[in-house]
Amino acid sequence: MIKVSREFQIFVKPVGPSCNLRCRYCYYLGKKNLYPERETFMMTDDLLEKYIIQHIEASTEEEIGFSWHGGEPLMAGIDFFRKVVQLQRKHKPSGRTILNGIQTNGTLLDEDWCRFLSSEGFIAGISIDGPGDLHNKYRRTVRKSPSLQQVLHGYELLQKHGVTTEILCVLNSINVKHPHVIYDFFKQLGARFFTFLPLVIQQRGSVTGASPESVPANEFGLFLKEVFDEWVENDIGKIKIQIFEEAARTAFRQEHTLCIFKVNCGGVPVVEHNGDFYSCDHYVDNEHLSGNIKNNSLAALLDSPEQKAFGKAKSATLPRYCNECTVKEMCNGECPKNRFNKTPDGESGLNYLCSGYKLFFTHCRPFVEAIRREWKDQSQTG
Repeated sequence: MIKVSREFQIFVKPVGPSCNLRCRYCYYLGKKNLYPERETFMMTDDLLEKYIIQHIEASTEEEIGFSWHGGEPLMAGIDFFRKVVQLQRKHKPSGRTILNGIQTNGTLLDEDWCRFLSSEGFIAGISIDGPGDLHNKYRRTVRKSPSLQQVLHGYELLQKHGVTTEILCVLNSINVKHPHVIYDFFKQLGARFFTFLPLVIQQRGSVTGASPESVPANEFGLFLKEVFDEWVENDIGKIKIQIFEEAARTAFRQEHTLCIFKVNCGGVPVVEHNGDFYSCDHYVDNEHLSGNIKNNSLAALLDSPEQKAFGKAKSATLPRYCNECTVKEMCNGECPKNRFNKTPDGESGLNYLCSGYKLFFTHCRPFVEAIRREWKDQSQTG
């Protein structure tokens, strides 16, 4: 019997797109329109248990990872997540480990939340776009008030209670101009794990193809280049930045862990509050609704021909320009949602961020090659 190997990270949405902030660039609030007759978005207890059972059954690794997303997942309430860990303990197979990650805007965190997250070993991702107006420009409350002070209070509580925390920083057309300000701010917060997420909103009729809020491609590359140089000089071994980690993986011929840089994708689907299964967090729409875990097992949905085809389309539709690129192994065309431009020879499917990624990956390539040579020498002499 052939052992099944199934690698996935499901973004489960216990409160759907519900959120207590109104971030100007949010792509998920509008998903409420997929469920126009619902007054509330809340996963029921029965569905929660069904999901946890199916997630465990579908997992083939020793460590079983859960990723709680939104909207704002803390709106489900602390008792909901107490139920989560109780059900996970109830159904966890002997000899396996369960890990939980939660992505939050941080504004609802208090002492009780942070004590709970710490005691249960949660990893918390928290969204911070920089100091002052670099954050507040787009990340506002329902009443359009700045949110940074609330976020920083939540972050401080996470640190106080020893919760492993990763900062997710969305780079847009404004904060991308301040790489050292943002990097130094995160270092002052004592952060050890960062992710820089480029904001790309397609806008038809625009010269670049993207909205005014979107990060300009070249400036994105320059931002990464500036932060990388400071990181190499001062912070290797002390701070982990996801895109730098992904670039370094190519030194060891390791597969990327981040879906946007994998050759093919499809391993990061969404389970919505009502059990609906969508191909990807950026493709939550009727076209990419594959089924519901009430009627189909999670394993069957992950292994379905539709999900496999969705994932393989990433490499199958890569333009020749990308296939011939000197840094292809680092990028692999990035996320298909951003491939709405044309190559220099007029072929469709070029990633909007191509020039920025090419600038950065070309810049860091000598560093990666040096790592590769050192690793090769050590393996030969060892």
